[in-house]
Amino acid sequence: MRLRAVPLALGLAFVTALPAFALTPPATPAVQREEVGNRISENIPAPSAELLEQLNRYQNTRGANFAGWSGNDAILVTTRFGETNQVHVVRQPLGMREQLTFYREPTVAVQAQPARGGFVFGKDEGGSEFWQLYRYDLATREATRITDGQRSRNESPLWSHDGTQVAFTSTMRNGRDSDIWVKTGDAPARVVLQEGGTWFATDFSRDGRKLLVTRTVSINESYPGELDLATGKLTMFPVDGGKAAFGPFRYAPDGKGAYYTSDEGTEFRTLRYHAPGMAKPVMLSENIPWDVTGFDIADDGKHLVFATNEDGIGKLHLRTLPDHREVALPELPVGVIGGIAFSPDGTRVALTLNTATSPSDVHVIDIAAKSLTRWTQSEVGGLDTSRFVAPSLIRYESFDGLSVPAFYYRPANVPAGEKLPVVIQIHGGPEAQAFPTFSPSIQYLVNELGIAVLVPNVRGSSGYGKSYLQLDNGFKRKDSVKDIGALLDWVATQPELDAERVGVFGGSYGGYMVLASMVDYADRIAAGVNVVGISNFVTFLEATESYRRDLRRVEYGDERDPAMRAFMQEIAPLNNAAKITSPLFVAQGANDPRVPLSEADQIVKAVRGNGRDVWYLVFKDEGHGFAKKSNADWFNAATVMFWQRHLLAE
Repeated sequence: MRLRAVPLALGLAFVTALPAFALTPPATPAVQREEVGNRISENIPAPSAELLEQLNRYQNTRGANFAGWSGNDAILVTTRFGETNQVHVVRQPLGMREQLTFYREPTVAVQAQPARGGFVFGKDEGGSEFWQLYRYDLATREATRITDGQRSRNESPLWSHDGTQVAFTSTMRNGRDSDIWVKTGDAPARVVLQEGGTWFATDFSRDGRKLLVTRTVSINESYPGELDLATGKLTMFPVDGGKAAFGPFRYAPDGKGAYYTSDEGTEFRTLRYHAPGMAKPVMLSENIPWDVTGFDIADDGKHLVFATNEDGIGKLHLRTLPDHREVALPELPVGVIGGIAFSPDGTRVALTLNTATSPSDVHVIDIAAKSLTRWTQSEVGGLDTSRFVAPSLIRYESFDGLSVPAFYYRPANVPAGEKLPVVIQIHGGPEAQAFPTFSPSIQYLVNELGIAVLVPNVRGSSGYGKSYLQLDNGFKRKDSVKDIGALLDWVATQPELDAERVGVFGGSYGGYMVLASMVDYADRIAAGVNVVGISNFVTFLEATESYRRDLRRVEYGDERDPAMRAFMQEIAPLNNAAKITSPLFVAQGANDPRVPLSEADQIVKAVRGNGRDVWYLVFKDEGHGFAKKSNADWFNAATVMFWQRHLLAE
């Protein structure tokens, strides 16, 4: 029988009953600091050998993600055999994965080079996100840097259809604005668009002379246009209603129109086709009340494939061109669809598929045969996959009647009458979405510790329409925290769940949600884990990197406005740290450009200043999250110990 951990808040009643003159400032707990290599840990006990052994199999699961076709008969994937994700080539279904890159830092933004062979990829140092881009030549097996190598952020590479040009977004010009640059052959890269703000290239014309581009203001607002690379002339397209969100724009095969996703006049991003002279666009997904998350057009111009996100589940759709006739596809396992792309000859479609009980792997669909072939089968640490738990989708009602979706992972074979401890895992963003994807850490909590896990998509999450997305903006910030309060209410109504043993876990904005929930529901939360989280929106906005500050102001509000600044200070967990009475674990990357180290330092200092013990973990070679396996393993072990101590105390 497990005994419930006693919340630290219970001791406060006696203290506050004393006369004022008897009160003394709480003593700051002693700090036991350990520095090993790039890890700094404070007040965290060393993981036992038994725990590390048990965790080892879960931590050695890995996935493979599709990164592009290398000709018609091979694919590029990213997967981890050592510390980080690197690029591999696979030449046949379930064939050997030959590793091509060997870096301590993970490779990102891998894009296969059409026709020429090779690929471009990005790499930073220590999680700084100042990615530099490199072109890898398959013939020579050499990588050449194509960006400046300085403190610039270079991302979203895009090849021309003949593979002779690569466009990318970069802050090289002034460190703040994200311009579009183009590199042709061996010539130095040149800036082709410098209008200020954040711009991305989405497609080259077939002759390589024009570029479709998008200016991004926020997840709710973007503006598409076309750039003439010879003259520099930029033509912006009209936006119905003046303001909308757009996904990628792609030229139609005949070059006379374009395919794109947009929420103009709709709640969801629908796939559309528009050409000059048309009164209105053709809506290809109007009968699907969910977002189109991505699409691709075959080089032979015969087919278009697109994916939809339907309540967290990916669905794939294929249409003929130019008549948009629907084509039947083989049934896919229930899961989440990643990158999709046609083979160069247009006969097959590759995609990444991830399910709740299996990590990401690459599958290929043969269009004519209507067959699905698995190309990679990633490892799960030798674990029995039949024991993995798939979540159920629940919905609960929040304070204002809003229906909030959440994924519920329930341990199997729960003894009658036993109440389960709970971990509520809150995603970041906040303009992101929690999916029922494979998580070795969740599977460990459920299978080995007997902890139920709830993963909500509180208001402000993407995937549920643009109205839902904006329900937490600016002065509505605390409404999303109230969604966690409503989930705590739901937990209390479930006979198998223990409302007195609930922990909260979250990263980035989810880390803010952890801290805010611990402030507002101190008596209902037994412990919390805050990973790279925001502790004060004012100090966060003033310290986050300049290239992303305006983008974040759209979501959180502008701290330069006196009324908004006062509101931010009022709701800041930092300024309400005295209300955090449950045990807290804070983890941070020292090089984080999004949520700086100072956000973690200040909340740890404030909570400790109120006499509370805090576990604190910092990795000097990480940024916004933990990309290196050894670091992630140590953090996961510490997190398990934290839950064992505060949710499973004997």
